[in-house]
Amino acid sequence: MYNDEHNLYHYTYRKDGSETDVHPAPQAAPEQDHNNGPQQPVQEMKPVKKNRIGMKLTAMALCCALLGGAVGGGIVWGVGNHSGETSVNVSGRTVSQVSLKTVDGQTEMSDAEIYAANVNSVVSINVTGTSGYNFFGQPVQSASSGSGFVLTSDGYIVTNYHVVKDAQTVKVTMYSGDEYDAQYVGGDEDYDIAVIKIEATGLPAVTLGNSEELNVGDHVLAIGNPLGDLTFSMSGGMVSSVNRTINVDGTPFNMIQTDASINPGNSGGPLLNSYGEVVGIVSAKYSSYGTSGESVEGLGFAIPINDVISMIQDIMTNGYVSNKAYLGATVGTLTAQMAQQYRYDISEGAFVYSVEDGSPAAQAGLQLGDVITAIDGTEIASMDDLMAAKKGYAAGDTSELTVYRQGETITLSLTWGATPADQQTASQEQAEQDTTQNGGGYTNPYDLFEYFFG
Repeated sequence: MYNDEHNLYHYTYRKDGSETDVHPAPQAAPEQDHNNGPQQPVQEMKPVKKNRIGMKLTAMALCCALLGGAVGGGIVWGVGNHSGETSVNVSGRTVSQVSLKTVDGQTEMSDAEIYAANVNSVVSINVTGTSGYNFFGQPVQSASSGSGFVLTSDGYIVTNYHVVKDAQTVKVTMYSGDEYDAQYVGGDEDYDIAVIKIEATGLPAVTLGNSEELNVGDHVLAIGNPLGDLTFSMSGGMVSSVNRTINVDGTPFNMIQTDASINPGNSGGPLLNSYGEVVGIVSAKYSSYGTSGESVEGLGFAIPINDVISMIQDIMTNGYVSNKAYLGATVGTLTAQMAQQYRYDISEGAFVYSVEDGSPAAQAGLQLGDVITAIDGTEIASMDDLMAAKKGYAAGDTSELTVYRQGETITLSLTWGATPADQQTASQEQAEQDTTQNGGGYTNPYDLFEYFFG
């Protein structure tokens, strides 16, 4: 506070402005030349101390911020007022060790325990093959990576079909670092599953769970080799959807949708529930949406283990899916243009282009020009719907087909047959799709027109 007394400026820290020290009397100024005018009063200016209150507040705030950061990190810095020594307080918490538990299907486990119990059953898969030919007709070598998991202690390993498709060599690396050459046993492209085999015994095998018991919101984990380099990584999330139908390269898949981080290289690895059981096979990840190129996050997919375990066992025994449902007819999607051309009263369904002699379709009474509109009450609006519905049946199962024929709706009883061992179902279905897109190229439209209206 400033006091004005006798034209002198003084500074005091007292709130009432009083001073305890007596200020010395002002010194007389040197005599002035009277010829230079009247003598001016003398002012004494004491040095004014800088106000450091703001600086102190700033320093205090900085100290509080540093102290809060130290506390949040588990370490507190303090100054000893008595001894003048600086001390550091360190947490004495004992870190709990992860115990290697056995998956029993009854005990929920922590994420760390699930990883410890399963990582030795997960494998890294590296394949080499050819991807076409160059300008000079020479094969172009390719290499890719994926994941898998040990199903049996004697070396049977499950992975995705697209991981080992057309592979010339398959190498498997265990978490321990042991490497094996693997042999391709068999697979199915429609379900994106494959089985490979290594010569080993006493391997730690996974425990399979029940994918039908999964609920939206359940916690799940994925272990695999994202990008082919980040081996044996684990990511976690929740079940975002069950029984999600997605279309992968024209083939419909029934999937578990999850927001666990899944990237290229994770394919073929296990999806685990909170009990450490395998409930799915990681198979696909959407990295873009439509044709816009918009980046998408939190979308991963896995094949429900219940949908494919019987097929996996079939592949282990026979080298292929021997009881895969077989129709024995060439089908495609009925389009609005086709319906208008053939004067149909409907515009959706699976159009029958041809029927094989002696096939299950022929025995059921299907004919050229029929349109399948439902199977056991499930609506069929396209060939994709028919292929998806067919995956729910095995050889020997019986279904009721709802069929549109020449303006009428009829029902037919179909007993599904078994897919022949030498038949490449996926190639056939791709040909059927191409036929649909080309308007039925291998069936003469004029023959159809004559058949209906001749």
